[in-house]
Amino acid sequence: MNSMILFSAGNKIQSVINLLPSGKLQQCQRSTSLSVRSFHKAYLERVTVIGGGHMGSGIAQISAAAGNFVTVADVNENALSKSRQRMEQRLVRFSKKLLKDDAEKIHKQVETVLSKIQFTTDIKNAVKQCDLVVEAIPEDIELKHKLFETIDKVAHEATIFVTNTSSIPVHELAQALSSKRKEQFAGTHFFEPVTVKLLEVVRIPETREEVFHKVMEWGRFIGKVPVVCKDSPGFIVNRLNIPYLINAVSMFERGDASYQDIDVAMKLGAGYPYGPFELADYVGLDVIYMILIGWERRFADVERFKCPNTIKEMYKQGRFGKKCGQGFYSY
Repeated sequence: MNSMILFSAGNKIQSVINLLPSGKLQQCQRSTSLSVRSFHKAYLERVTVIGGGHMGSGIAQISAAAGNFVTVADVNENALSKSRQRMEQRLVRFSKKLLKDDAEKIHKQVETVLSKIQFTTDIKNAVKQCDLVVEAIPEDIELKHKLFETIDKVAHEATIFVTNTSSIPVHELAQALSSKRKEQFAGTHFFEPVTVKLLEVVRIPETREEVFHKVMEWGRFIGKVPVVCKDSPGFIVNRLNIPYLINAVSMFERGDASYQDIDVAMKLGAGYPYGPFELADYVGLDVIYMILIGWERRFADVERFKCPNTIKEMYKQGRFGKKCGQGFYSY
């Protein structure tokens, strides 16, 4: 795709960028995944992320690091404070890997990225002047519908909306939007941790071609590798990973093997970087529970989509995994 879509027409290095082969262009884009890219601006420049949790704060962080002007909106100041704290901790950790122990440079790097981010509890106002709204609130369709109905009425008609849902069909979420906004709507499934390069992009029948390409280019701009998938349960990764996890939990429940040995077997025998139980702890048992409950409602007769009792009990006990210090493992 022509690299012109990524850069402002008046940029002095435009002609140089256009001469780069696509591989070199992608290398150039990704080489600055931490520092703010001051040499060009995004086609979608002003981004509002609604929901400052683990995923929302990660999306805001990488967007700001890429050069976007970002607003994080959430329901209260406490949530926003935690969001900023998560970003700062991650940025310090990433900066230390690049800059070793140079405290001054690390501080400057962190502050440079954070200076591109604003925080607000005024969600309506946050969507009025942005090019892109990224919804990153919990996997609750009624909650998402209520949010979309609210912001659709106040956002500019040209503003693109995307949802970071990991399991709810994108077309179902679009039901809360006006017919005009549906043309400006898509799904963008990000992954935890924020360093994962993959971005699943989902379009609905109403999504305009121009909007779809803008979302794909924005994904590349922030350092992701976007892949296109149909609006099907779990998209690509979760459609494969969740049934895999269910099978692993079923083996554990039957007493076929301990969860520790299942993890070791899949890492050493299948070459996976994480075992299924380690991965579940990292993703969050609450997230997995919500995905499976949603699938059970939509596909009641599909056995491989049913939530195991172990997951249900852990959800009730608040054992969500690494994020809260206790899942299958202790942290």
